[in-house]
Amino acid sequence: MFFSKMHGLKNDFVVINNCILKIVFSKLLIQKLSNRYTGIGFDQFLLIEKSSDPLVDFHYRIFNANGEEVFQCGNGARCIAKFIQIKKLICKNKIVVSTNTTQMVLENINNQQVKVIMNAPLFHPHLVDLKVQLISDKYQVVINQNLIVTFRVAFLGNPHCVIIVNDVNNIDIETIGRALNNSSIFLHGVNVEFMEIINDTTIKIRVYERGVGETKSCGSGACAATAVGILNNMLKSQVLVKLLGGDLIVNWDKKLKFLHMIGPAEHVYDGYFNL
Repeated sequence: MFFSKMHGLKNDFVVINNCILKIVFSKLLIQKLSNRYTGIGFDQFLLIEKSSDPLVDFHYRIFNANGEEVFQCGNGARCIAKFIQIKKLICKNKIVVSTNTTQMVLENINNQQVKVIMNAPLFHPHLVDLKVQLISDKYQVVINQNLIVTFRVAFLGNPHCVIIVNDVNNIDIETIGRALNNSSIFLHGVNVEFMEIINDTTIKIRVYERGVGETKSCGSGACAATAVGILNNMLKSQVLVKLLGGDLIVNWDKKLKFLHMIGPAEHVYDGYFNL
C-alpha cells in the first residue's frame, strides 16, 4: 500500500489514494501506523475515495491517530488538494471534495499555498453534542473541582470548543483539553481551542484535538476560533491566525454562507507498507 507523508503547518498526515483498491482499514491498524516509534507516525490518516455525487470530485475520510473516524480537518483538506495535484488525479485547479458531514472547494493557489472554501460555521450547542438545557452564547464547566472554564462552541463539520485566554503560553493545555474530552458534557469529545487575541486582526491559538492531544496546528480549529471572535465582534472579517506550526489566514463575513482559509501544504515523502 503506497502512501504520502504530508503536513500542514506541522499537523502531519498519511494520505492514501483509495479510489481503486477500496481497502477497509481497521481501527487497530491505524493505531499501529500512527505510532511514532514503531509505525509511520501521524496526527491523522486521510483516505481519498471516489464520490457517488457527480458534482463532487472526491470523497475523503479522516481518522485520528486513535483510529476513530472524524468528519472535518482543515489542514488535511489543504494536503488533500496538494496530493491530488502532485499525483495528477484530476486536471482541475478548483476541486470539490466531500466528507461525511460537509463539502469544500479546494484551490491550489501556488506551489505551497492552498485555499479552502468551506461552509460557514454554526453555533448551536446540539451540533457539537454539548449536553445543556439552555442555549447561550457561552457556557461554563468545572474542571478538577476548582477550575471554572468558560467556553463558546462552533461546528464546522466537526465540534469545537473555544476558550479565550490572556496568554496561550500560560495555560495547562493537556489537563483542560483532556478533562473536557473526558467530561460527560460533550457526548462525543471535542476539539479545544485556546485563543489569545492580540488585536482585532491577529490571534494566537493552541489546539487540543480529540483523539490526538495537542497538535502543532489545526485548520478547522483556527477557523472555529476566528469565527467565534468575529461573531462576538472581537475580530474583523480577515484574521491572521498564529499557531505553533505557523500562520493561517481566515476570512469570514458574518453575512456570507462561506468561510475561506489560506495556508501551506507540504509533501514530505512517499513510501509503502505491507498490509
